[in-house]
Amino acid sequence: MTLFTPMLRTSPLTEIFSDERTLQGMLDFEAALARATALCGVTPGSAIKIISTQCQADKLDIPALAQAAAGAGNLAIPLVKQLTANVKQQDEQAARYVHWGATSQDVIDTGLVLQLRQALTASDTLLKQLISALIEQIQRHQHSVMPGRTWMQHALPITFGLKLAGTLDALLRWQQRLQEMKPRVLVLQFGGAAGTLASLNDTGSEVAQALANELGLSQADTPWHSQRDRLLEVASWFAGVSATLGKFANDFSLLMQTEVAEVGEPIAEGRGGSSTMPHKRNPVSCAAILTATTRIPGLMATMYASQNQQHERALGGWQAEWETLPQLILLAGGVMQTTLELLCGMQVHTDKMRGNLDITHGLIMAESVTLALAKSLGKQAAHHLVEQLCHRALDENQPLAALLAQHPQVTPHLSATQIAHLLDPQQALGSNDTFINQVLTRAAQQNREST
Repeated sequence: MTLFTPMLRTSPLTEIFSDERTLQGMLDFEAALARATALCGVTPGSAIKIISTQCQADKLDIPALAQAAAGAGNLAIPLVKQLTANVKQQDEQAARYVHWGATSQDVIDTGLVLQLRQALTASDTLLKQLISALIEQIQRHQHSVMPGRTWMQHALPITFGLKLAGTLDALLRWQQRLQEMKPRVLVLQFGGAAGTLASLNDTGSEVAQALANELGLSQADTPWHSQRDRLLEVASWFAGVSATLGKFANDFSLLMQTEVAEVGEPIAEGRGGSSTMPHKRNPVSCAAILTATTRIPGLMATMYASQNQQHERALGGWQAEWETLPQLILLAGGVMQTTLELLCGMQVHTDKMRGNLDITHGLIMAESVTLALAKSLGKQAAHHLVEQLCHRALDENQPLAALLAQHPQVTPHLSATQIAHLLDPQQALGSNDTFINQVLTRAAQQNREST
């Protein structure tokens, strides 16, 4: 539904899977096939220009094509019929060589691969922009201390930079996978009626290589009519990137809750408002991202189910991919674009992050005190003592520091200055900076390698 496209699917990928671009991908295959067969001496060279000139989506009757596809079982049959009729109006002899040696699935699958190439190129650009935005925010907030949370509760201090570095770390892996995946998936599908190119006799391999060259695709060792792992890998990549960004959006929305208020979405007129409550500022970007990532696993389930393809051409499994894969990719594109806008415009309230560390009266730093006391009392005894004092701090609403400074088992081993140092969140970040710097170094290296 186009009503929801601005909310869920706005990205550079959206136009790539429009009806016109889908048909144009198929027509690009037909034009390249005409050139390849002529190059190999299978069809006359005089037909190339006439066929190629008609291989333009705006010369098709798209509503009529869609209606005819319902009876034909796929889009390629009425497309070839219309293309042939259009060519025939220009040159009756040339019309004889439209779609020479190919089958419907060759047209549809290779047209899809051409769209996927554009989608992967656009996604590569989006991913680089996401990585760049993350790097900038990580550098800005490398030392912005905040509560780390496990099981939705305060755990130990971390920095907001480290939280963002985790997302960057994952996106760098997705960037690597994208480059590794391209040679495997950007492959020509060309097998003819049953995957043998029998209609081309002994020129099948030659025409296939010429066709692959014309389209700038690799040639498969065997036609992949019913081996759909390439499309599954593409779908998995888009689903995986979306899952990584969905985790980020989920965390962000939790940090944006009124009681937490450590971050905020970009501010704009009318953004995140309520129809009834004037004070509301809802996390609408996070909602859009999470809406998409909630739908994507179901689409992935269809892609997995579609791997069960009968013999040399599937009945239902292949056809189930036609809408599923583009829908998945468009949702993933929306996730990437929305996350990019969120990263570039987000508000980070570092004072609130620091303040939230203090709401448990120092309990978040109890582990560091335990480890310090363990040197004198032993680990188990120190843990038991500090645990008791933590319970007292909660029950009596007292700072942990005061209870530690008064306890006879603590004061022989820790001075007030030492206790204050141990309870300082800035002193308990461990390898926080090391981890951030490692990710930033790898990001810089990958950026150099990709340029």
